[in-house]
Amino acid sequence: MIFLCPLQDLSNHQSKGFSLNEQPIFVIRQNQKVYAYRNRCPHLGIQLEWLPDKFLDIDGDLIQCATHGALFSIDDGYCVSGPCGGQSLQALAVDIREGEVWVETPPAERR
Repeated sequence: MIFLCPLQDLSNHQSKGFSLNEQPIFVIRQNQKVYAYRNRCPHLGIQLEWLPDKFLDIDGDLIQCATHGALFSIDDGYCVSGPCGGQSLQALAVDIREGEVWVETPPAERR
């Protein structure tokens, strides 16, 4: 696992993008729980956000792909609507240690 940031740097019920080992990822904080995913849509293989750190739908309840509107559950990354139905985002393990967020290093992207 690799240190990502202090927990206090993540706003509650918000998302934030990062780069780990040149791999784009994003995290979402829901109270004391943090979810991390590779920033890659399973449908087109593109990054999800429409603006920096904007990974959630307008209600903040689901992760949304800006390109084609696919919606994913925050807690497991499963596609609940859109052209990637039945697929999921690639989740990364997260550990909160003494107020710090640690995330599993994503594997290198296969080309």
